[in-house]
Amino acid sequence: MSANATRRMTGGAALAEMLKLHESGPMFGMGGFQLLPFYEACRVLGVQHYLINDERCGAFAADAYARVTNRPGLVDGTLGPGATNLATGLAEAFNAGMPMVAIIGDANRQHAWKNMTQEARQFDVLRPLVKEAIRVEVISRIPEHIRRAFAVATSGRPGPVLLAVPEDVAHGEHDFDAGDFWFDPGTLRAQSRRSRPAQDDLSRAAALLAKARRPLILAGGGIHISEAHEALLALAESQGIPVAHTMSGKGAIGCNHALSAGVFGRYSRIANDLIGMSDCLLVVGCKLGEIATQRFTLIPPGVPLIHADIVAEEIGRTTRQDVALVGDARCTLEDLHAALGRHTDRRAEWCAEVPRRMAAWLESAKDRLESVETPINVGRLMGELNRILPEDAVLVADGGFAGHWGGLLFDTKRAGRGFVADRGFASIGYGVPGGIGAQIGVGPKRRVVALTGDGGFNMSMGDLETARRVGAPIVACIFNNAASGYVKALQHAVFGPGSYQSSDLVEMNYANIANAMGCKGIRVEDPEKLAGALRTGLENTDTPTILDIVVTRDPAKMLPAADNRTLKVEKGDRPV
Repeated sequence: MSANATRRMTGGAALAEMLKLHESGPMFGMGGFQLLPFYEACRVLGVQHYLINDERCGAFAADAYARVTNRPGLVDGTLGPGATNLATGLAEAFNAGMPMVAIIGDANRQHAWKNMTQEARQFDVLRPLVKEAIRVEVISRIPEHIRRAFAVATSGRPGPVLLAVPEDVAHGEHDFDAGDFWFDPGTLRAQSRRSRPAQDDLSRAAALLAKARRPLILAGGGIHISEAHEALLALAESQGIPVAHTMSGKGAIGCNHALSAGVFGRYSRIANDLIGMSDCLLVVGCKLGEIATQRFTLIPPGVPLIHADIVAEEIGRTTRQDVALVGDARCTLEDLHAALGRHTDRRAEWCAEVPRRMAAWLESAKDRLESVETPINVGRLMGELNRILPEDAVLVADGGFAGHWGGLLFDTKRAGRGFVADRGFASIGYGVPGGIGAQIGVGPKRRVVALTGDGGFNMSMGDLETARRVGAPIVACIFNNAASGYVKALQHAVFGPGSYQSSDLVEMNYANIANAMGCKGIRVEDPEKLAGALRTGLENTDTPTILDIVVTRDPAKMLPAADNRTLKVEKGDRPV
């Protein structure tokens, strides 16, 4: 259709038309009257929309979809409770830098603030939790606003964008100019609008790295957003620089690579010790927040630090730096590689420290990874996952224990986002919906396993029905300890044995619940039966599978580090 030709359509239809043009992935949401024309247009145009049972879970699913695809996750909510239920998921995406577009219904402008049903200050509630908030006031500007939403969501440090659509805009009609319906292909996925650091800053950073005898790279989740895996590996291998990672940065290089020093920060294998030994630190795509720095105590003073981040104001926010490299992670690593020149082997002894120390650590972790104790040690589950999961599998970890155990003990077998943890907000309840979003994102040929506690599953078990309905045959492993385990473990560490308040749950058989919901449920109480149960779940691609794993009830052994039964906390920071 040529420009200047007109197309009469509702505002809702224009929204759907623009999403289709942007080749958008599935949208997760729950309908309401305000956006009914939008849903009808999605049906007619074939824009994929999945009914979710809770809007918060919809936002989590969209977030996980974005993590494994780098395409904006889509979520919607109706006026009032639908919109406000998105808050936690939007905060997760905002803090983690995940591209997302959230569409919410809003009150009819002719009657707004006249006690309309479900009306609230929802725009004001959600505005601090998104990168940009747009209210559609003029129906003719809908195509422009969708283009803007995708551009903002995928550029710079990606994040969620909120689009509030009043009822009369969604239901109203307009003669749109056909020429208004265009999109910018550069904004369909992150990282869009890449930028490079200043040359003089690169030269200073390269000089520090060239001089160093024991440099170390600290990689965050920005490596995945930027798709900088190849550039990172090329720099690390050519210059002989080991790589440690945050929980979100797991998979920056394969965990089985000889230069992988594992996770650093609050949980560490060997990386924290290497940080203490290093004479130059290169931080890439990491905010150096509380967890990564052990509440800002880990980075040693006096050691040259180069901080590369796409957001200038993040550099120096928590930790002093000697050189600031403002730019996209992939571009920055490519430019550093070029500036440093040819391969060097003068750091062979330093690099050899990594596999030697890692082998010793793995030997020390056998008590968890190969444990035969009952109730089951969560470490044994992590060991079985490391042995059984295929190379291209994705492990989704809920907040709390799931993220901590997975972050420390799970190994990705190749570079890439093989580990998805909600570390932006660390909210509980992410496991099942995150698994749904990740499964849809990676497609049916790859397997997705989700880790969650019994408390987290209690929050989101309704969307097990969603997983079954949309054909997402995830394997969800529930750490069944009849408790809000992380809180109980902290109460044990801070206040002593027996000092537990509001941290116990009633014992539930989640396998029976899964079976009653038409899924496959397997209760596992014997650690020797974990491997068989996992294989059964992975082979089942007809329905979701729930592994109800009865794990330790001892709060002194609930944390993933070494046995903490003697740990005492006097005051201040959380112990782990």
